[in-house]
Parts: sequence; structure tokens; C-alpha cells
Amino acid sequence: MLTDQASKLRNLMHRARQTHTIAVASGKGGVGKSNVALNLAVLLSAAGNKVALLDADLGLANLDVLIDVQVRANLAHVVAGQRTLAEVVIDLPCGVQLVPGASGLARMADMNEFHRTKLLGELSVLEEDNDVIIVDTGAGIGNNVITFAFGADTILVVATPEPTSITDAYALIKVLVQRQCQARMGLLVNFAADRNEARATFNRIATVAREFLGADLYDAGYILSDPKVVAAVRKRQPFVLAYPRCQASRCLAALATKLSRGGSLLVCKESFFKRVANWFS
Repeated sequence: MLTDQASKLRNLMHRARQTHTIAVASGKGGVGKSNVALNLAVLLSAAGNKVALLDADLGLANLDVLIDVQVRANLAHVVAGQRTLAEVVIDLPCGVQLVPGASGLARMADMNEFHRTKLLGELSVLEEDNDVIIVDTGAGIGNNVITFAFGADTILVVATPEPTSITDAYALIKVLVQRQCQARMGLLVNFAADRNEARATFNRIATVAREFLGADLYDAGYILSDPKVVAAVRKRQPFVLAYPRCQASRCLAALATKLSRGGSLLVCKESFFKRVANWFS
């Protein structure tokens, strides 16, 4: 049955256009991963890209909380066959298509291969209408995280200067490398006190990854600690919209410029969902 599902999904992918997919991941929670995913989506949309934002933090989804939208149905309803993807997608005022995830449902966080394949089949329609898909994965190295990250064109690992975050970010990178992930991996340092701390954090992780894993990490930049980010979260607004001139917005804008359409990173190999479907073959 699973083989049939994967086969049908791969056939469907042949009809989908190529779309660049960015998986935003982290080794641990609390590093601002979801906020980075949301605000990066807003910036790429403002740059003229058609962007979909997928909340794939299955079981602990929170993107709808960050942007103050009412969610009537989510991915759990899609997996259960109660809703189609079109019925759960939310068109945000900033031009981003949000696909809300499920919050508080343990079964979503630990889907079996059958339900994961079914979900991917529904999500494949996102590639028909969007230039960029940003996937906000869960934190850690669980199966769902690895599955979504494995198929991306670019994996953006978010870490902070804290020792626990550095250790867990390296653990995530190690798992992806050991499983022969072909995506380009970048490291974004969040909550940095200054440029020097950000540079030291990146070098610490990148050096160990190169020496022990043979992996070259892309320097995705950094976001300085900024009270405006906290203020925007409390207002339930993207900080790049609430405070477009704050230092955090300027830092993230530098990354968005690198990733925007025509940039060197936006080289699509093949369909994201086709690559993920191959995980089941």
C-alpha cells in the first residue's frame, strides 16, 4: 500500500513546476526558528516572489499565533480527509499563502509513512502557484523534521550563541549529512549580541562540521538581538512589517536579498515533494 502511495505521488510530481524550497530548521526549540521563517516569507514576497509558508512543525504549530489569524482547519483535517488543502490555506495580507499546521496533536507529530505520503500528495499543489515554499519544520531531529528538510533545495539551520543551541544545531547537521542530504545547508545565527559574537558562533559550528563531517556550511548571516522582535511578537505581527527599520529587520533583509529570485541560491534541482516522495521508495 505504501509503495502504491509513493508511486502515485511521484507520478503527480511530474506535473508540478519547479519551485525553490527553503526548510527552516533548528536543533532545539526557543531559537526563533518560526519567527525567522515567517519574516523571511514576508520579505521574499515583498521582493516579487509568490511565496507559500508551510507550518510543518507538526503537533506544535504556532505560525498562526505569530500573525494573529483565525484558523478554522489545519493539516490534521487534511490528513484525516475532512478538508482539502485549498480549504485550509490562508491568504495573508502580506501576499503569503499560509498552510497552518496542527497544534497539540501528538499523532500529527509522529505520523506514519502512509499518512505522511498522503499529506505530501495534497501539499504538492503548492508548487503549481508559487516560486518559493518556506517550510517551518519542527525543532530537533525527529522523522518529520528530517523528511521535510531532506527534500529542500536550501536548509536554513537557525542557532543562537548559547552552548546548548550550538550543540543541538551540530547534531541536526550531522544527521542530515550522515543521511546524505543533498540540499545546500546554511547557518543563521539568531539573537546575536553583535557581529563578532555571530561570527564566532558561525565559525565554531562550521569549523567542526567541516573537520568531522566534511560539510561546508553556507554563511546565511545573523540577526542581532532586538527588543522590537519581542514587541512584534506581542503585537502578533511580523517584525519586518511592524518595525521595518529595526536592526533585526535589516539583518534578515540581507539574507532575503541573497535568496530572492535570480539569486545564486535559487537553483531548483527538481520538485521538492518529488524528492520527499523518494524518501518512501
